[in-house]
Amino acid sequence: MLLIRCPYCEEERPELEFRNAGEAHIARPTDIASISDEDFEKFFFIRSNPKGLVFERWRHVHGCARFFNAARDTVSDKFLLTYKAGEPKPDASTLHAEGGPAAWANRPPDQLNEKPKAKRSTKGEA
Repeated sequence: MLLIRCPYCEEERPELEFRNAGEAHIARPTDIASISDEDFEKFFFIRSNPKGLVFERWRHVHGCARFFNAARDTVSDKFLLTYKAGEPKPDASTLHAEGGPAAWANRPPDQLNEKPKAKRSTKGEA
C-alpha cells in the first residue's frame, strides 16, 4: 500500500485517506470574465501530464481535511516530497539530488527550498 505523508498531521497514512486535487501551482487568471473561450478552456481543462516529476494538490480527506502539495514521480508513483499549501514550489533540480527521494522524504520543512528563509534580526528588541 502506498503511504503518503501529510505535512499538517506530520505522519504517513495509507493512500485511501487522500484524494488527488489536480495540478498544483497553476496561475489563475485575474479577471476570468474577460478572457476568451480558448483561454478559459486552457485554464480550466488543459493540464500538463508529463512523464516524471509532477507537482500536485492533495487533500487529506479522512484526516485533517486540509489541502497540501506534493512532488511525485509518475514513473515510479513515489512521493518525493509533501509540503503545506501556500509554500513555494521546490526547485525540481534538487528533488533528485542529495540522496534522491528517500533523503527528501525525511527532510524537515525548513530545508525544502534552496534558499533559506531570512532570519529576523533581534537587535534592539526588548
